[in-house]
Amino acid sequence: MARGNRTFHGPKSAKAVAQMLRISQRTVERYVKDQIKKPRPDLAARLEREVKKRWQPQIRARARQQAATTGGIVIDTRARIGYTAPIGSTDEDRLRHLTVALPPRYAARLLDAQEAGATEQQLQQIAAEALKEVYFQDGGRRAGSLEDVRFTDIEHLEFEL
Repeated sequence: MARGNRTFHGPKSAKAVAQMLRISQRTVERYVKDQIKKPRPDLAARLEREVKKRWQPQIRARARQQAATTGGIVIDTRARIGYTAPIGSTDEDRLRHLTVALPPRYAARLLDAQEAGATEQQLQQIAAEALKEVYFQDGGRRAGSLEDVRFTDIEHLEFEL
């Protein structure tokens, strides 16, 4: 609700807000005019729920957009990780704890896949590809002949925007 002597416009009219909160239109108008300053507990809880319902998706969407375009994402995992390379250079799988900053393109792939309903296995495959390029190959500066990264026995896998 707006504070002071501002009015509601469009779909956020006093009547619409009142219906959403299950209170009278007059009560909404009193809040807007600062005639009522502290809502009763049940109304305060409804207000909080409605605000979170509308704002949290917007905040998450902004964070996702930033991660996918400029900020990237941080992956923290403890899992059995190994890789396959040409004969004689295969690293046996071993338990590793990695915290790696992934570039925006991997953040975008992970977030898009998650939003599209990807399975855990599909998300793990994208994470393995990201670890191959960013951690093992260091963005193309080493291990260029690396063929495959195995990412199994995951104890934990967390992503942070």
